Amino acid sequence: MVAGLTTSRRIVGVTGAPGVGKTTYARRLVAESPVPAAYVPMDGFHLADVTLAALGRLDRKGAPDTFDAWGYAALLRRLRTETDHAVYAPGFERDLEQPIAGAVEVPPEAELVVTEGNYLLVDEPPWRAVRDALDEVVFLVADDGERRRRLVARHVEFGKAPDEAEAWVARVDEANARLIAATRGFADRVVTLGNP
Repeated sequence: MVAGLTTSRRIVGVTGAPGVGKTTYARRLVAESPVPAAYVPMDGFHLADVTLAALGRLDRKGAPDTFDAWGYAALLRRLRTETDHAVYAPGFERDLEQPIAGAVEVPPEAELVVTEGNYLLVDEPPWRAVRDALDEVVFLVADDGERRRRLVARHVEFGKAPDEAEAWVARVDEANARLIAATRGFADRVVTLGNP
């Protein structure tokens, strides 16, 4: 539990490389929770494409500096302390590839919040503030070939041509995967997933 705070709400993070299955795993934790639980994705803190374009970062969307990580850390702190009313979090709409404000409700009765994202264990500001807000972080591992195949398929499903999807995975997603792999040692627990 975060030092100095007394609350019965736990916040568990799920991390791992792009395409490893974080969303599926996090949603399953919520569905199978013995206490009221809510799911909050880090992806709601993607900077909007218009902002990324202005910053010159649109060509590597998904990298650590393409998120509002300070905003994410602030939301996690709110979720820890504001348990007497609903807290609304942004979601991410894959069809639009854009964050959507106020799309996720965390009701006051939620005793567990499961959040997932790539950079929960990155040991630099602002990601350190994210880690400090979490009770536990689970690091997921899966077969890299299968993980990359799923990533390419996801990019194609949401509008990229197959060759464009392959290039994006090789250039952007795999650079992010290497950064995330280096954080594995900071996890509270490592879970190896089988192929679907």
